Amino acid sequence: MARGYTDRQKGESVMAKGKSYNREFQLQTCRLVVEQGYTLKEASERLGPCTWTIREWIRRYRAKGELPGVDQVVPEAEELKRLRKEVKQLQLENEILKKAAAYFAKNSQ
Repeated sequence: MARGYTDRQKGESVMAKGKSYNREFQLQTCRLVVEQGYTLKEASERLGPCTWTIREWIRRYRAKGELPGVDQVVPEAEELKRLRKEVKQLQLENEILKKAAAYFAKNSQ
């Protein structure tokens, strides 16, 4: 069976390398993306299934009503996205301040 196709009777995704993921794993992976704000790429890299497979799981579980719909905002996911953006901004500012401190320390000698 080709990578990412689903054995619909068992509800498991069968991967080319012989890996199959049970329903609970699929649903929790989808929740990481939908509710916790992970990107498909992050979830794929950390857990193993390809991004296409995770996207298909999300589509399927949304259709079944087991995940919030596309237009439904999950407050935790929105907050997590905002906080991640803020962390990146603070890291950038920190790097700038380190360079400025090194510059002034060098010039004050």
